[in-house]
Amino acid sequence: MKRPILIHPDPRLKKMAAPVADLSDARRELARDMLETMYAAPGIGLAAPQVGVLERLIVLDCVKEEGAAPRPLVMFNPEVTAASDKLNTYEEGCLSIPEQYADVTRPAEVQVRWIDQTGAEREEEFGGLWATCVQHEIDHLNGKLFIDYLGPMKRQMITRKMVKLKREKAKA
Repeated sequence: MKRPILIHPDPRLKKMAAPVADLSDARRELARDMLETMYAAPGIGLAAPQVGVLERLIVLDCVKEEGAAPRPLVMFNPEVTAASDKLNTYEEGCLSIPEQYADVTRPAEVQVRWIDQTGAEREEEFGGLWATCVQHEIDHLNGKLFIDYLGPMKRQMITRKMVKLKREKAKA
């Protein structure tokens, strides 16, 4: 089931998400719903706070090559355990900040540990777009948005556009 995505500014997007203590069927269903919502948007990552659930859960799939098999990842309690000194800059966007993009610089490679939907602990090294995406989604769990990396003028301009967008959607 697709879920509505919160649009910035929304106070829930700035809150710290709570660790997931157990993998109930409801949490697995939430993960499935989030993947469906992410693919439909379309996006390459989604964090639970973006659908109004303040828990440490993210989903991502950065496979973009035509005809390539999708690689959906579900991560409960993800954490970066190591990051490279080498940096990458990507133009980032966000499903909670539609049609707004800006360059953000982050570590080029990260090691991430998480619990998958079967309850198994996993660890993997990510590079390129996958590294950017996983860091972006983990930021959501810590109440941080990609626009928080920008200067105050650019951040305020984007926030004003989102306020206007929300007003227009409310009228429709």
